Amino acid sequence: MNGRVVTITSGKGGVGKTTTTANLGLALASLGQNVVCIDTDIGLRNLDVVMGLENRIVYDLVDAVEGNCRLTQAMIRDRRYANLHLIPAAQTRDKSAIAPSDMVRLCNELRPEVDWVIIDSPAGIERGFRNALAPADEVLVITNPEVSSVRDADRIIGLVEADEKAPAKLVINRINPGMVKRGDMLSASDVVDLLAIPLIGIVPEDESVLVSTNHGQPVVLNDKSKAGTAFLNIARRLMGEDVPLMVLDEKEGLLMRLGKLFSGGS
Repeated sequence: MNGRVVTITSGKGGVGKTTTTANLGLALASLGQNVVCIDTDIGLRNLDVVMGLENRIVYDLVDAVEGNCRLTQAMIRDRRYANLHLIPAAQTRDKSAIAPSDMVRLCNELRPEVDWVIIDSPAGIERGFRNALAPADEVLVITNPEVSSVRDADRIIGLVEADEKAPAKLVINRINPGMVKRGDMLSASDVVDLLAIPLIGIVPEDESVLVSTNHGQPVVLNDKSKAGTAFLNIARRLMGEDVPLMVLDEKEGLLMRLGKLFSGGS
């Protein structure tokens, strides 16, 4: 194996980055891939809760980096898929406890053993972001269809490009077709036009995401959920499959409506 490292990142707002990490990890595992998810949000730690593994933690990422345990000891096996593991973040340390070079070394140790390493980056662009970005082969930028979130995403895309990584790919989260149709929300095409990077997935607004997250059961396990299907489709695209984007009933986005107003259209 020569596992690929995918870093999932976002701006400062709550855009579902950690939820995306958990769901993509589970989706890839359900497709037969060997996956390790790494939570690099040192000091906070939420990925274990979203994955429903919070009660199984003994060692964490910092323990593995500092040599307090073997890397395999820090890897928590998922209850549902034996081919999915989590390396949790430390809660009692800060982001300076590890360096980008530590993350590169750790991921290089994992690559021969797994198909995918999925890194949940801390929100924002500080030291934790640099740690998460350093080993990445691919970067997914998560944004909500709102102006402040898109602006944050644009800043992150610039940093990814400055670090000479492959072009980031975009996941648009929490699209509400009804709000788009009324012109109260940016459409997916609006966001793609603004950010100008490839779109790898659209996740519709779905109340089952919140319910599933609160129960530590990522929504991708719910085959009746549109959001769950969207995450599974993103995983398939990461694996190279040609999967059409989910069709949402979007007619007119906020940018289109504003454009008509300024041009005198209706």
